[in-house]
Amino acid sequence: MSVIDGILPDLLEQLFQTILCYNIFMLILAKPLQKLIEAFERLPGIGPKTAQRLAFYLLHVPQGELDKFATALINLKKDTVMCSVCFNISEQDPCEICASSNRDKSLICVVEQPIDILSLERTGKFHGVYHVLHGAINPLQNIGPDEINIAQLLKRVQNTTQPVYEIILATNPNMEGEATAMYITKQLKTQNPKIKVTRLAHGLPVGADLEYADEVTLSRALEGRREY
Repeated sequence: MSVIDGILPDLLEQLFQTILCYNIFMLILAKPLQKLIEAFERLPGIGPKTAQRLAFYLLHVPQGELDKFATALINLKKDTVMCSVCFNISEQDPCEICASSNRDKSLICVVEQPIDILSLERTGKFHGVYHVLHGAINPLQNIGPDEINIAQLLKRVQNTTQPVYEIILATNPNMEGEATAMYITKQLKTQNPKIKVTRLAHGLPVGADLEYADEVTLSRALEGRREY
């Protein structure tokens, strides 16, 4: 008998006991608490323990605060719309950024998610407009170019009434983000070879030590060096 064969029954027994205890725990809970815990568990990154802590925390929150929380949840989708120009989430269509006369409409920054816009806006350095893809190309999850807003970007760039001179690709610096950036660049250059396509610089973060940087980060930092 191997070591694995000896350990496996014990692991299965522990797993069975854990599931049994959890099921018993859920059975003795009041139905409203049980439903709230199950609702929290459906959220990304929330496990059973965290869901239980959140539910019991809310149980001790004053009713007035709970009512405000419930109202905010109800109004989350009811009072928000998707901008028909850039696909950001806003209270109006077009959104505040697309409607602003102070924005450079010839400069479009392409991001994966609406939350990425908040990060860029906090810098106070970008004065163009945005285009939200709502995802990235990921074959493992069956997400292809047709599942995100790439076609809408190409159509937007084709618009002759509002010429676009530069596209900044601000997708995440991971495998999916790089694949998405490469695909968009190819499509844009096929459509208009003269359009300027740039990518956010990759390199060392402020305050980082060289000894802890990986080879890819250092390589990109060297490639993106500038005159000092």
